[in-house]
Amino acid sequence: MKIISYNVNGIRAALNKGFIDWLKNANPDVVCLQEIKALKEQLDLSIFEEAGYQYQYWFSAQKKGYSGVAILSKIEPNHVEYGTGIESMDLEGRNLRVDFDGVSVMSLYLPSGTNDARLDHKLEYMDMFQNYINDLKQDIPNLIICGDYNICHEEIDIHNPKMKGVSGFLPVEREWIGNFIRSGFIDGFRYLHPDKQQYSWWSYRANARANNKGWRLDYTMVAKPLQEKIQRAVILSEAVHSDHCPVLLEISN
Repeated sequence: MKIISYNVNGIRAALNKGFIDWLKNANPDVVCLQEIKALKEQLDLSIFEEAGYQYQYWFSAQKKGYSGVAILSKIEPNHVEYGTGIESMDLEGRNLRVDFDGVSVMSLYLPSGTNDARLDHKLEYMDMFQNYINDLKQDIPNLIICGDYNICHEEIDIHNPKMKGVSGFLPVEREWIGNFIRSGFIDGFRYLHPDKQQYSWWSYRANARANNKGWRLDYTMVAKPLQEKIQRAVILSEAVHSDHCPVLLEISN
C-alpha cells in the first residue's frame, strides 16, 4: 500500500496549481490531505473520481475556509471515523480515519501555536490526542497516523536549531512528539533515513524554499506492530502546490 500525506494549504488553490495531474502521476493507493480549507459541496468531486479515487471522505471545519482534512482512496475501507468524538478537537475538522483489512490510516492536522491562545489550544489538543490514541490502539493496533504535526522533533528537522522560542520547535512540543513516538510509534522517514536532513514546509517569506530554509512538520507515524512492513518513506519536495510538500510511505501487505 502506497500512502501519501499532503498539507495542501487549500485544496482549491492546489487544484489550480496542477494538483490532479500530480496526483495521477504519484498514484498512491491512499492520500491523506490536511488544511483543505473547503467544504465538500464547494468541490467538483468527479475530478478525484476520474483520477481513480472512488472513495472520498471529507471532514471540514465548522469555520469556512479553515483547517479540515480529507482521505481519498482507491480501496474501499471497512469503516470511516469522522473526528475523535471530542468536541473541541472536532469543531476544526482535524482527524479522519479509514479502516482497511490489517491497517487503519488517519489524516491528522495538529493545530499551530501562532499566538498564546492558539498555543494553549495546541498543547491541550496534544494531551487529548495522546489519550485518545492510547485508547484507540487497544482496539486498532495497526494504525498509521499521517499528517501535519506542526512540530519539528529534533534539531536535524529544522534549518535553524537556535529557534527554540518559536512554536513548532518549543521544548514542550518536542518533548510531546518524542513521548508520542515512544508510546508505540515509528517515524517512518527517520526510521529509514536516520541522518537525512530534509524538510516538508517552508515559509513563503524571504525566499525560504529556494534557499531550503525549511522545517520537517509532516510525518507518517507507524504503529510498532507494523514495523516489519515499512518498505519506503520519502519526502516529495519536488511537489509545489503548497507551502508544504507531500510525504510518502509504502508498506507491504
